[in-house]
Amino acid sequence: MRIDVYADVLCPWCYIGKRRLAAALEGLDGREAVEVRWRAFELGPDLPRVPGRSAAAQMADPSWWGAEAPSRIDRIRRLGAAEGLDLDLHRARPVSTFDAHRLIRFGYARDLGDATAERLLLAYHSEGANIADHGVLERLGAEAGLDAAEVRDVLAGDAHADDVRADERRAAQSGVTGVPSLVIDGGRPVPGVQPSPVLRQLFSDALHAPSRP
Repeated sequence: MRIDVYADVLCPWCYIGKRRLAAALEGLDGREAVEVRWRAFELGPDLPRVPGRSAAAQMADPSWWGAEAPSRIDRIRRLGAAEGLDLDLHRARPVSTFDAHRLIRFGYARDLGDATAERLLLAYHSEGANIADHGVLERLGAEAGLDAAEVRDVLAGDAHADDVRADERRAAQSGVTGVPSLVIDGGRPVPGVQPSPVLRQLFSDALHAPSRP
């Protein structure tokens, strides 16, 4: 069974969903037959590479959550803490994630895709890192276990750009309109931030469903 996880590094729900997904898979009967892969989805494809206002400040805009922002941000923080995460939307400053997605795809090419995604999520949501800056991405890639010189070469060119665009086309074709979304064996997308027991049952049902003729 293959689980495609459509997500963006900017999304705190994606980080929460990543933790819940891991918990759902732990101890799952048939876990060895499950392949999980991060798929690119840009929440802000037109965002600049230079950070501006914090995510919290943007969420407080009247066009977003307005006066409800503090309570909603606090809820995200509390739900993240329940999963062992420190989600600091006052430090996180949204930027373009295109190169971050390219780096994750390179990570998969070196069997370090999950570790790369994890390091980028932590850096953005907890450390306030600029994940559009090539120097920062080179450091984070090396900390995830990738070769720094290879990362530098990837970022200097257009390696894996086609892979990112292919993911985004696949997302549109699959009906993915928000993240995190899970697509199991090419089926319809389902929300990826559901409680772990719900996800575990979903995966179990998919693993043990009768084979189609």
